[in-house]
Amino acid sequence: MLFSSLTFLLAFLPITLILYFSFNNRTYRNVILLITSLFFYAWGEPKTIFLMILTIIVNYFLAIQVEKNKKTYLYVSILFNIGLLFFFKYFNFFIKDVLFIKNSTINIVLPIGISFYIFQIMSYVIDVHRKKVKAQKNIIYLGAYVSMFPQLIAGPIVRYETIASELIERKETFEDFSNGLRRFIIGLSKKIIIANNMAIIADKIFWDIKDLSTPIAWLGAIAYSLQIYYDFSGYSDMAIGLGKMFGFNFDENFNYPYIAKTVTDFWRRWHISLSSWFKDYVYIPLGGSRVSLKRSIINLLIVWSLTGLWHGASYNFIVWGLFYGIILILEKYILNKFLSKFPITHRILTLITIIVGWVIFNTYDLNHTLYYLSNMFVYNGTISLNMLNNLGILYLWPYFILAILGSTPIIKLLLDKLNKIGFLYDLYLLLILGICFMFLINSSYNPFIYFRF
Repeated sequence: MLFSSLTFLLAFLPITLILYFSFNNRTYRNVILLITSLFFYAWGEPKTIFLMILTIIVNYFLAIQVEKNKKTYLYVSILFNIGLLFFFKYFNFFIKDVLFIKNSTINIVLPIGISFYIFQIMSYVIDVHRKKVKAQKNIIYLGAYVSMFPQLIAGPIVRYETIASELIERKETFEDFSNGLRRFIIGLSKKIIIANNMAIIADKIFWDIKDLSTPIAWLGAIAYSLQIYYDFSGYSDMAIGLGKMFGFNFDENFNYPYIAKTVTDFWRRWHISLSSWFKDYVYIPLGGSRVSLKRSIINLLIVWSLTGLWHGASYNFIVWGLFYGIILILEKYILNKFLSKFPITHRILTLITIIVGWVIFNTYDLNHTLYYLSNMFVYNGTISLNMLNNLGILYLWPYFILAILGSTPIIKLLLDKLNKIGFLYDLYLLLILGICFMFLINSSYNPFIYFRF
């Protein structure tokens, strides 16, 4: 497995920073980033590190040929990358669930983070073809981009054009380092203090309770919705913060998605790097919305089927993707005309749709999905404080309230006011960091949803 959180915070990160800032030369610093990133990945995936290195080397040479207007090499690159992703991520599913060879002894281990770094390297080669960037002639620099540990495991999906100039020439400043550290602490607190505690509620209700009441089912669905938001946005914040500490400026990946006015608006705010990737590299090349209505609908269904598959080799992810594809089509061509007159109703329906989507996402078995959703929408039983106490989750109510408030801009607005008194804001962050360490020391429960992607 990867480093434990404490090992990362107390050993790997400090050592990496010391090594990195021991050199003033840009090339040496990129070498340090590459070596430490590969070490970081190899610690958890010693066998599949060679897969990542192979991916970097192959695409390095192919991109140079693509830059010479040799389009064949673009197709070779796409087939190579998609082939790797299919083999390591979907081959087991294809054998057992598509071909129905249930007694197959093939069991290919999914390399951690493969979906992220394959999409990054694909966008790089395609952008070279589109003349948006030049092929990187220094393989160390390209390797540092692909393997960079802050965003390697959980994104955001950083496009080469975003940091191309910073790989070659960047200026690390004390101010950027400080702001990056602050952002990292905020992300860490999202993960450790909120996401992990929401996971306790969600896991208990989704997996341990056999007879769900309607209020309990809704509580579990909301808890999981909060868990996945704080888990993923927390890691994105940490990646953005770490990137800034090393002189890189990654794009934002979340923008308060749960205050979205529509489902379309939600997907402009959630996992922005993935949504924009599919838009730019799949939807628009297919013709986008500049084609007939029928073709536009087909394009949306293709994109959302692929979005579901990107998240995992399982039927629930395919259903989840198609669920959103159908909802977005209905919203775009039918529902917006009526619901735009009732914005409050539209917001409520959007939030309910999102929560239902997360139930589909979190239940691996479709029978379980239907069972869970039926208990949410067909009234069954009640809820009481004694019931929550017996489940062992009543004590988590402060974190639940904090999670709801934090999913809106309310807490950020308060922190922005506190930030005007600099030392108070930093003292607050130090306190939060101390609480995170307390949680890490006292609990071994630290689930990470996006490891399977």
